[in-house]
Amino acid sequence: MSSAAPTPMMAQYLALKAEAEDCLLFYRMGDFFELFFDDAKIASACLDIALTARGEHEGERIPMCGVPVHAMEGYLARLIKAGHRVAIAEQTETPEQAKKRGGSKALVARDIVRVVTAGTLTEETLLDSRSANWCVAIGEAGGSVAIACADISTGRFEIIETDADRVSAEIARLSPAETVACDASAFDALATVLRPRAGFDSAAAEERLKSLFGVATLDGFGTFSRAALAAAGGLVAYLDHTAKGSLPFLRPPRVSRTEAFMAIDAATRESLELCVSQAGVRKGSLLDSVDRTVTGAGARLLGQDIATPLMDRAGIEARLDLVQRFHDDAGVRDMVRGALRALPDIGRALGRLAAGRGSPRDLGQLRDGLDGAWRLGERLAALDDVPALLAQLIPQLRGHGTLIDLLSRALVPEPPVDAAHGGYIAEGYDAALDDLRDAGAGGRRAIAALEADYRSRTGITALKIRHNGVLGYHIEVPARSADALMAPDSGFTHRQTLAGVVRFNAPELHDVAVKVTQAGAHALAAEAAHLEDLTTTALGRRESIAATADALARIDVAAGLAERAAESSWARPALVEHSCFEVEGGRHPVVEEAVAKSGGRFVANDCKLSENSRLWLVTGPNMGGKSTFLRQNALLAVLAQAGSYVPATSATLGLVDRLFSRVGASDNLARGRSTFMVEMVETAAILAQATPRSFVILDEVGRGTSTYDGLAIAWSVVEAIHEDNRCRCLFATHYHELTRLAERCDALTLHHVRAREWKGDLVLLHELADGPADRSYGIAVARLAGMPPATIKRAKAVLDKLEAGREKTGGLAAGLDDLPLFAAIAEQEEAKVDALRNELGALDIDALSPREALDVLYRLKTLAGDQAPA
Repeated sequence: MSSAAPTPMMAQYLALKAEAEDCLLFYRMGDFFELFFDDAKIASACLDIALTARGEHEGERIPMCGVPVHAMEGYLARLIKAGHRVAIAEQTETPEQAKKRGGSKALVARDIVRVVTAGTLTEETLLDSRSANWCVAIGEAGGSVAIACADISTGRFEIIETDADRVSAEIARLSPAETVACDASAFDALATVLRPRAGFDSAAAEERLKSLFGVATLDGFGTFSRAALAAAGGLVAYLDHTAKGSLPFLRPPRVSRTEAFMAIDAATRESLELCVSQAGVRKGSLLDSVDRTVTGAGARLLGQDIATPLMDRAGIEARLDLVQRFHDDAGVRDMVRGALRALPDIGRALGRLAAGRGSPRDLGQLRDGLDGAWRLGERLAALDDVPALLAQLIPQLRGHGTLIDLLSRALVPEPPVDAAHGGYIAEGYDAALDDLRDAGAGGRRAIAALEADYRSRTGITALKIRHNGVLGYHIEVPARSADALMAPDSGFTHRQTLAGVVRFNAPELHDVAVKVTQAGAHALAAEAAHLEDLTTTALGRRESIAATADALARIDVAAGLAERAAESSWARPALVEHSCFEVEGGRHPVVEEAVAKSGGRFVANDCKLSENSRLWLVTGPNMGGKSTFLRQNALLAVLAQAGSYVPATSATLGLVDRLFSRVGASDNLARGRSTFMVEMVETAAILAQATPRSFVILDEVGRGTSTYDGLAIAWSVVEAIHEDNRCRCLFATHYHELTRLAERCDALTLHHVRAREWKGDLVLLHELADGPADRSYGIAVARLAGMPPATIKRAKAVLDKLEAGREKTGGLAAGLDDLPLFAAIAEQEEAKVDALRNELGALDIDALSPREALDVLYRLKTLAGDQAPA
């Protein structure tokens, strides 16, 4: 028996659902968005709303749930946060239009007008005001790779030329809400969305970009590789797909290469907790500790600065000059921060208007924000000793006088979010609109007079004239008083009877109500036309408005960093070209803040790496502060190259091209990796990528395996960093045997964190001193941790036996002094390989007789035997 054909409405729904693909479909029905089938089950569980059923499809009841249209944004936010994508199917005609088109039973036409995804949000309620919302696309062409990224809430559009081995690090830096790649991409594991290859065609992308920005050539925006065009084309195609042809605001793209920034891989970002803590939240991160910005745009830019430290010394110095100007003048700093604090987020207001989701309030925010920016620009221009960067920013704060004047005249002081009810165009801006409003107000006064007259005529003091969406204006009286109005000659017409009240109409009321309603409708239409014109005018200046938003953000970042530096006596770093790292009184900003809150004092330490002492081997007890010391110096490098003062008494730093942190690790069970495997993968990446300009921190390399294996690995890693990578490195370890390397590696120096035992208790001093630690204090730390006394006593006895054995045998490091240096071993192996290769390369095989060939074979075998390991 065949199942019944779906109803017209269900057929329409199923067609739209097929178009929506893997998205949840919000299907508009009157004042609700309804979801059906599996979409309803998913949404009801995620949103904790009732799951019901209606009708049948293929012999089964249809699951359904719904959310009110007026509350849609709140529900959308929860669905997007849970990782879902939502297609919005709106009614594209009114029921009256549908009836006119297809008769009384015609179905209202619907279409998907937008696909809401994590990377394409513009609504204020769906976004974090202090974080950028990147949507990125990975493009590949001709063996090259590029990443295009856009934050459509502000229109920011960037293209990064990179290498294949740095793509994952760039994605980690951007921390995008969505990552798009083509369905045949080599980077599909990094993508959250896969799209057809056609969207990533570089030739088509070039034409698309020219059309989008209205130019004949892209040369004015920079030089685009085929990979860059593929990435940009793929991103724009995806944004066009989600917006259903109404492409959001994108500024002209900025092209850069990854070499312009300090390279920081994903593992290092996680280890150092640059922008989020290891718990995945902002609190507890370096960004959270440093952030003193007072605007959302400033917070977003600071996050980008910390995630992307510069390699351009001139650019860093320009940022530092601006920070210093605000740092050295507290009065100017307070003035700037006070002015910024009062300004709305004009960048995101502009983004909403450009996306067609703006409101009168967004125009009001542009007016107030641009006016505040102009006033701030005037005050900053009057300052003495204006830094070069500020001199570039000040003109961008001004130049919007005509638009500010227009919006000030056109809008009420506090425009509403919802334009549907009008009331946002100021009185005096449009005389015809004022007349319509007067007519409406006069009609409402006439209605009030009618109400008083009806009460007098009927003697019913409880009589009222009310209004609703069904009856319009009507007369309402208590049921007990309705009989007199029911009489045929009363002049009133019965409309509705409810429990306790009866409703009527009257000719005089009808005439006045028509005038009020018509005046109100015409007034709303006039306001809507003005809103459209004002929006168009504002968007005509969107590039300069976006530049103003950028300038305000940069000033906020500089003033906020100056405030943070003044709070805790941070110092301006001196940047030099040679490879050094000289810090006096360095502190860990996050730990210092936490210690201060608990009433303690953070112990500052020096770090002086130079060509003759570029590798520090740091020993000492657990809890002594080794890891904190390592991390704080890595964070100092990030802050300095981000253009910030640093938590130190003084700092002279050579630029760091790549930063690596191998401090702490955890299992990566999802990828089948143990803690030790994760550690080895990360260490291998360091040895393969670190250059003489890099900065590396390594903590407890080799601890996750047997003692002998771990020591052997740690020993060889230290030698490799010293001899091959030759980078600045802090290496913390409990393998005291490694201290012997100081006699063999001329640029390796020994240091330790100080600790003392006092009356059986361990006192951790958290101070760094020269030389190796005298012992590890492991048992003392165990006692400090509360291990049972009997266990401590047993551990002490075992330790005594082990140390006695070490004295007799030489311990773990026995025989290590006889090892040749790392470089010598590498040279020997290379020489052996070259000797055999040279012998083979000299042979003319075609000229050999059988006897000669046999002699050569014996000679090669002898040579190979001589090179075989003993």
